[in-house]
Amino acid sequence: MADPKGFLKYTRVAAPDLAADGRVQNFNEFHLRLPESEFLHQAARCMDCGIPFCHNGCPLGNLIPEWNDLAYRERWEDAIKRLHATNSFPEFTGKLCPAPCEEACVLGINQPPVNIKMIEETIIHTAFEEGWVKAEPPLKRTGKKVAVVGSGPSGLAAAAQLNRAGHSVVVFERSSRIGGLLRYGIPDFKIEKWIIDRRLAILEEEGIEFRTGVNVGFDIDSQKLLSEFDAVVLCGGSTIPRDLPVPGRELKGVHYAMEFLTQQNYLNAGDDLTVDPISATGKHVVVIGGGDTGSDCVGTSIRQGAASVTQVEIMPKPPTERAPSTPWPLWSYKMRTSSSHEEGCARDWDVLTKSFTGKSGVVKNLNAVRVKWEGRNMSEVAGSEFTLKCDLALLAMGFVHPQHDGPIGQLGVELNERGNVQVNSRFQTSVPKVFSAGDMRRGQSLIVWAISEGRECARGVDEYLMGRTDLTLNGAKRW
Repeated sequence: MADPKGFLKYTRVAAPDLAADGRVQNFNEFHLRLPESEFLHQAARCMDCGIPFCHNGCPLGNLIPEWNDLAYRERWEDAIKRLHATNSFPEFTGKLCPAPCEEACVLGINQPPVNIKMIEETIIHTAFEEGWVKAEPPLKRTGKKVAVVGSGPSGLAAAAQLNRAGHSVVVFERSSRIGGLLRYGIPDFKIEKWIIDRRLAILEEEGIEFRTGVNVGFDIDSQKLLSEFDAVVLCGGSTIPRDLPVPGRELKGVHYAMEFLTQQNYLNAGDDLTVDPISATGKHVVVIGGGDTGSDCVGTSIRQGAASVTQVEIMPKPPTERAPSTPWPLWSYKMRTSSSHEEGCARDWDVLTKSFTGKSGVVKNLNAVRVKWEGRNMSEVAGSEFTLKCDLALLAMGFVHPQHDGPIGQLGVELNERGNVQVNSRFQTSVPKVFSAGDMRRGQSLIVWAISEGRECARGVDEYLMGRTDLTLNGAKRW
């Protein structure tokens, strides 16, 4: 235990941010680091519980008390070894994971939980700065070839583990750059893309081959891929957005959120767009959907110079504290305010969009009504109709399932009732040589689940190819 009285002596302190009025002038990250003395106080708060529920809260099973203690003792090189033992990309989760581990922290029963996510990010950044994160190619190859389709977090995690097992791995990505949703779906102010490139350089040095601009199922037939490789792993993500079929949906200015976010990331990267960019500049923006994607639209719209930004959600406003329906150590149902919300955004709940109206084919208003909930039953409140100015509507209501035309359809893999790829306990589909992981299998979920699924899928592929697997939670290599 780092400090037996640490949780009594110190309270939770978050890392500071740049002021909102300054940070919205660009798309750069704005989180700062705590002073070293304060950081050590935060690590000292970990109680090294006899039953560390943070392990259960983390889909990766991260060894949180161990690396908290090592960080407190400033044994940074040992800390990154323990962190990398279960997490292929802590620099990604340290920035983007909502930290279900903190929701399950035992200290969080009656105090603010340990600042686990901040400690994780500090460990990995220190390790990179000190040069401890190095390529570790396998000492020998198995002679087996594996194709990974999709280069998001699940695809990269599967590729990293399979390569570590000694297989020759080729990652196919239809975009011009590697990273999937990490690259194009998440704004730069949440993760600058040089962080992805830094890890990709290591993966390439370890022997993974990346082929960009290859849309499997269109540029290359999926059956051909199956004949050239010993196994194929589908990690394409959940990419079909949920639509809003109301009158006026066809008006210009009503877009899916991911269209908007992706275009801005292309522009930030200096890539060419084949269409006119969707711009929030000078417009009244309404974001429909209260999740992380909606929050990203808020922050991006503000940085583009929107006249106003309003985010509406059909569900009721959450309570300010943990709801009784989600007791510790479950992920709590409660009000959450993102950094984008803090930058200037009106938020509203119990709002059902009824229609869009416009002028000359361009959206100008969003027409809505209040709703009330009784359990899972929703009804409209009579006489509660209202209208919002809306020059740009962004639909951020989640995703329904992966794209079915392409590899899924060509390979004929079985789907479940939700339209996601059906697999067995080893992540193997109904086609023996084909495996699947991440959002394509699970449905839209967290980055930490994507990495976990990629790692677990790699175990299934390795066992299929070799009759056994040496890939354990700590990513052991095959010598």
